[in-house]
Amino acid sequence: MRKPLIAGNWKMNTSLSESKELASAIAKTFSQTHECDVLLLPPYVNLESVRHHVLNTPILLGAQNLHFEDKGAFTGEISGQMLRNIGCGYVLVGHSERRQFFGDTDEWVNKKIRASLRNLLFPIVCVGETLSQRERKQTFSVISNQLHTAFSDINEKEIPQCVIAYEPVWAIGTGNTASPAEAQEVHVSIRQWFSRHYNDAFASRVRILYGGSVTAHTIADLMAEPDLDGALVGGSSLKVNEFIEIVKKTIHIKSSKGV
Repeated sequence: MRKPLIAGNWKMNTSLSESKELASAIAKTFSQTHECDVLLLPPYVNLESVRHHVLNTPILLGAQNLHFEDKGAFTGEISGQMLRNIGCGYVLVGHSERRQFFGDTDEWVNKKIRASLRNLLFPIVCVGETLSQRERKQTFSVISNQLHTAFSDINEKEIPQCVIAYEPVWAIGTGNTASPAEAQEVHVSIRQWFSRHYNDAFASRVRILYGGSVTAHTIADLMAEPDLDGALVGGSSLKVNEFIEIVKKTIHIKSSKGV
Protein backbone atom coordinates (compact mmCIF):
# COMPACT_ATOMS: atom_id res chain seq x y z
CA MET A 1 0.00 0.00 0.00
CA ARG A 2 1.16 3.52 -0.78
CA LYS A 3 1.44 5.89 2.16
CA PRO A 4 -0.15 9.26 1.33
CA LEU A 5 2.01 12.36 1.11
CA ILE A 6 0.89 15.96 1.54
CA ALA A 7 3.55 18.49 0.50
CA GLY A 8 3.24 22.20 1.22
CA ASN A 9 4.98 24.32 -1.42
CA TRP A 10 5.41 27.76 0.10
CA LYS A 11 6.93 29.14 -3.11
CA MET A 12 8.39 32.66 -2.72
CA ASN A 13 6.37 33.39 0.41
CA THR A 14 6.86 33.67 4.20
CA SER A 15 9.15 35.87 6.21
CA LEU A 16 11.45 34.23 8.73
CA SER A 17 8.93 34.71 11.54
CA GLU A 18 6.04 33.46 9.38
CA SER A 19 7.96 30.32 8.45
CA LYS A 20 8.68 29.64 12.11
CA GLU A 21 5.00 30.01 13.04
CA LEU A 22 3.82 27.78 10.20
CA ALA A 23 6.37 25.05 10.81
CA SER A 24 5.88 25.09 14.57
CA ALA A 25 2.08 24.79 14.37
CA ILE A 26 2.22 21.97 11.81
CA ALA A 27 4.90 20.08 13.74
CA LYS A 28 2.92 20.32 16.99
CA THR A 29 -0.30 19.14 15.33
CA PHE A 30 1.30 16.12 13.68
CA SER A 31 4.00 15.30 16.22
CA GLN A 32 2.72 11.72 16.48
CA THR A 33 1.24 11.28 13.01
CA HIS A 34 2.57 8.44 10.91
CA GLU A 35 -0.48 7.64 8.74
CA CYS A 36 0.51 10.33 6.26
CA ASP A 37 3.84 11.85 5.27
CA VAL A 38 3.80 15.63 5.70
CA LEU A 39 6.44 17.56 3.79
CA LEU A 40 7.27 21.27 3.99
CA LEU A 41 8.98 23.07 1.09
CA PRO A 42 9.95 26.55 2.34
CA PRO A 43 12.11 29.11 0.49
CA TYR A 44 15.85 28.42 0.66
CA VAL A 45 16.52 31.19 3.20
CA ASN A 46 14.05 29.66 5.68
CA LEU A 47 15.18 26.05 5.40
CA GLU A 48 17.42 26.15 8.48
CA SER A 49 14.73 27.73 10.63
CA VAL A 50 12.06 25.27 9.50
CA ARG A 51 14.47 22.36 10.02
CA HIS A 52 14.92 23.45 13.63
CA HIS A 53 11.15 23.46 14.22
CA VAL A 54 10.49 20.04 12.67
CA LEU A 55 13.53 18.31 14.15
CA ASN A 56 12.64 15.09 15.99
CA THR A 57 9.11 15.10 14.53
CA PRO A 58 7.67 13.09 11.62
CA ILE A 59 7.51 16.26 9.47
CA LEU A 60 9.74 16.06 6.40
CA LEU A 61 11.80 18.89 4.92
CA GLY A 62 12.42 19.62 1.26
CA ALA A 63 13.45 22.32 -1.19
CA GLN A 64 11.69 23.83 -4.18
CA ASN A 65 14.48 23.37 -6.73
CA LEU A 66 18.15 22.50 -7.17
CA HIS A 67 20.93 22.89 -9.72
CA PHE A 68 22.08 19.78 -11.55
CA GLU A 69 25.75 20.31 -10.65
CA ASP A 70 27.08 19.73 -7.14
CA LYS A 71 29.29 22.82 -7.10
CA GLY A 72 30.75 25.46 -9.40
CA ALA A 73 30.40 28.95 -10.83
CA PHE A 74 26.60 29.08 -10.89
CA THR A 75 25.73 32.37 -9.21
CA GLY A 76 22.44 32.29 -7.34
CA GLU A 77 22.00 28.50 -7.56
CA ILE A 78 21.74 25.85 -4.84
CA SER A 79 23.12 22.33 -5.16
CA GLY A 80 21.73 19.03 -3.98
CA GLN A 81 24.82 18.65 -1.83
CA MET A 82 23.96 21.86 0.01
CA LEU A 83 20.33 20.82 0.45
CA ARG A 84 21.28 17.45 1.86
CA ASN A 85 23.74 19.05 4.27
CA ILE A 86 21.06 21.37 5.63
CA GLY A 87 18.71 18.47 6.32
CA CYS A 88 16.50 18.18 3.24
CA GLY A 89 15.21 14.78 2.20
CA TYR A 90 13.09 15.83 -0.79
CA VAL A 91 13.27 18.35 -3.62
CA LEU A 92 10.82 19.55 -6.27
CA VAL A 93 12.01 19.04 -9.83
CA GLY A 94 10.43 20.50 -12.94
CA HIS A 95 7.65 22.52 -11.32
CA SER A 96 5.58 24.24 -13.99
CA GLU A 97 6.67 27.67 -12.75
CA ARG A 98 10.31 26.64 -13.18
CA ARG A 99 9.49 25.48 -16.71
CA GLN A 100 7.44 28.57 -17.57
CA PHE A 101 9.52 31.36 -16.04
CA PHE A 102 13.04 29.95 -15.76
CA GLY A 103 13.42 27.79 -18.84
CA ASP A 104 13.65 24.37 -17.19
CA THR A 105 13.46 21.80 -20.00
CA ASP A 106 12.73 18.08 -19.80
CA GLU A 107 16.44 17.51 -20.36
CA TRP A 108 17.24 19.71 -17.35
CA VAL A 109 14.64 17.81 -15.33
CA ASN A 110 16.51 14.60 -16.17
CA LYS A 111 19.78 16.13 -14.96
CA LYS A 112 18.13 17.40 -11.79
CA ILE A 113 16.66 13.99 -11.02
CA ARG A 114 20.16 12.55 -11.33
CA ALA A 115 21.56 15.27 -9.06
CA SER A 116 18.84 14.55 -6.51
CA LEU A 117 19.54 10.83 -6.45
CA ARG A 118 23.29 11.39 -6.37
CA ASN A 119 22.83 13.43 -3.20
CA LEU A 120 20.31 11.06 -1.56
CA LEU A 121 17.37 13.38 -2.12
CA PHE A 122 14.00 12.04 -3.22
CA PRO A 123 12.81 14.04 -6.24
CA ILE A 124 9.18 15.05 -6.63
CA VAL A 125 9.00 15.23 -10.41
CA CYS A 126 6.29 17.55 -11.72
CA VAL A 127 4.47 16.95 -14.99
CA GLY A 128 1.37 18.48 -16.52
CA GLU A 129 -0.31 20.10 -19.47
CA THR A 130 -1.33 23.68 -20.29
CA LEU A 131 -4.90 24.71 -21.00
CA SER A 132 -4.32 24.84 -24.75
CA GLN A 133 -2.78 21.37 -24.70
CA ARG A 134 -5.76 20.01 -22.77
CA GLU A 135 -8.20 21.66 -25.18
CA ARG A 136 -6.34 20.01 -28.08
CA LYS A 137 -6.63 16.67 -26.24
CA GLN A 138 -2.85 16.37 -25.90
CA THR A 139 -2.76 15.75 -22.15
CA PHE A 140 -1.58 12.15 -22.28
CA SER A 141 0.97 12.63 -25.05
CA VAL A 142 2.45 15.72 -23.35
CA ILE A 143 2.85 13.93 -20.01
CA SER A 144 4.22 10.78 -21.66
CA ASN A 145 6.86 12.85 -23.45
CA GLN A 146 7.77 14.68 -20.24
CA LEU A 147 8.22 11.38 -18.39
CA HIS A 148 10.13 9.76 -21.24
CA THR A 149 12.80 12.47 -21.27
CA ALA A 150 12.85 13.06 -17.51
CA PHE A 151 13.54 9.39 -16.75
CA SER A 152 15.81 8.67 -19.69
CA ASP A 153 18.47 6.10 -18.68
CA ILE A 154 17.26 6.02 -15.06
CA ASN A 155 16.35 2.56 -13.80
CA GLU A 156 13.97 1.56 -11.04
CA LYS A 157 16.81 0.75 -8.64
CA GLU A 158 17.90 4.38 -8.80
CA ILE A 159 14.48 5.78 -7.89
CA PRO A 160 13.11 3.65 -5.05
CA GLN A 161 11.13 6.52 -3.56
CA CYS A 162 10.68 8.87 -6.47
CA VAL A 163 7.41 10.81 -6.36
CA ILE A 164 5.45 12.18 -9.32
CA ALA A 165 3.26 15.27 -9.06
CA TYR A 166 0.60 15.79 -11.71
CA GLU A 167 -0.07 19.51 -11.86
CA PRO A 168 -2.39 20.65 -14.65
CA VAL A 169 -0.86 24.04 -15.43
CA TRP A 170 -4.29 25.49 -16.12
CA ALA A 171 -5.33 24.80 -12.51
CA ILE A 172 -2.32 26.21 -10.64
CA GLY A 173 -3.21 29.34 -8.70
CA THR A 174 -6.38 29.85 -10.74
CA GLY A 175 -8.90 28.42 -8.31
CA ASN A 176 -9.77 25.78 -10.91
CA THR A 177 -9.28 22.15 -10.02
CA ALA A 178 -9.40 19.09 -12.22
CA SER A 179 -12.40 17.01 -11.27
CA PRO A 180 -11.56 13.91 -9.24
CA ALA A 181 -12.42 11.76 -12.26
CA GLU A 182 -10.18 13.83 -14.56
CA ALA A 183 -7.30 13.66 -12.09
CA GLN A 184 -7.77 9.91 -11.59
CA GLU A 185 -7.69 9.34 -15.36
CA VAL A 186 -4.34 11.13 -15.68
CA HIS A 187 -2.87 9.44 -12.61
CA VAL A 188 -3.81 6.05 -14.05
CA SER A 189 -2.08 6.95 -17.31
CA ILE A 190 1.08 7.94 -15.40
CA ARG A 191 1.05 4.66 -13.48
CA GLN A 192 0.57 2.77 -16.75
CA TRP A 193 3.57 4.62 -18.21
CA PHE A 194 5.73 3.31 -15.36
CA SER A 195 4.34 -0.19 -15.89
CA ARG A 196 5.32 -0.09 -19.56
CA HIS A 197 8.78 1.40 -19.04
CA TYR A 198 9.72 -0.34 -15.80
CA ASN A 199 7.44 -3.02 -14.35
CA ASP A 200 4.07 -3.46 -12.69
CA ALA A 201 5.54 -3.86 -9.22
CA PHE A 202 7.39 -0.56 -9.41
CA ALA A 203 4.39 1.22 -10.92
CA SER A 204 2.19 0.05 -8.07
CA ARG A 205 4.61 1.55 -5.52
CA VAL A 206 5.29 4.98 -7.03
CA ARG A 207 3.38 7.77 -5.31
CA ILE A 208 1.55 10.19 -7.60
CA LEU A 209 0.39 13.48 -6.11
CA TYR A 210 -2.15 15.94 -7.47
CA GLY A 211 -1.31 19.64 -7.54
CA GLY A 212 -3.56 22.45 -8.73
CA SER A 213 -5.47 24.79 -6.42
CA VAL A 214 -5.93 22.10 -3.77
CA THR A 215 -8.00 23.28 -0.80
CA ALA A 216 -9.59 21.83 2.31
CA HIS A 217 -12.86 21.91 0.37
CA THR A 218 -11.63 19.84 -2.59
CA ILE A 219 -9.19 17.44 -0.92
CA ALA A 220 -11.66 14.79 0.30
CA ASP A 221 -13.14 14.08 -3.13
CA LEU A 222 -9.68 14.04 -4.70
CA MET A 223 -8.27 11.63 -2.12
CA ALA A 224 -11.22 9.29 -2.58
CA GLU A 225 -9.72 8.35 -5.96
CA PRO A 226 -7.51 5.24 -5.69
CA ASP A 227 -4.55 6.49 -7.74
CA LEU A 228 -4.24 9.89 -6.04
CA ASP A 229 -1.66 9.34 -3.31
CA GLY A 230 -1.62 12.84 -1.85
CA ALA A 231 -1.27 16.43 -2.94
CA LEU A 232 1.21 19.15 -3.74
CA VAL A 233 -0.43 22.11 -2.04
CA GLY A 234 0.36 25.71 -2.96
CA GLY A 235 -1.57 28.67 -1.57
CA SER A 236 -3.49 26.63 0.98
CA SER A 237 -0.22 25.48 2.57
CA LEU A 238 0.33 29.07 3.75
CA LYS A 239 -2.90 28.99 5.79
CA VAL A 240 -2.01 26.83 8.75
CA ASN A 241 -5.55 25.78 9.71
CA GLU A 242 -6.44 24.91 6.12
CA PHE A 243 -3.25 22.93 5.57
CA ILE A 244 -3.83 21.01 8.79
CA GLU A 245 -7.38 20.28 7.63
CA ILE A 246 -6.08 19.01 4.29
CA VAL A 247 -3.76 16.57 6.05
CA LYS A 248 -6.45 15.40 8.47
CA LYS A 249 -8.97 14.81 5.70
CA THR A 250 -6.38 12.91 3.69
CA ILE A 251 -5.65 10.65 6.66
CA HIS A 252 -9.37 10.06 7.25
CA ILE A 253 -10.19 9.25 3.62
CA LYS A 254 -7.18 7.03 2.98
CA SER A 255 -7.52 5.24 6.33
CA SER A 256 -11.16 4.48 5.63
CA LYS A 257 -10.10 2.89 2.35
CA GLY A 258 -7.45 0.78 4.03
CA VAL A 259 -4.41 2.68 2.78
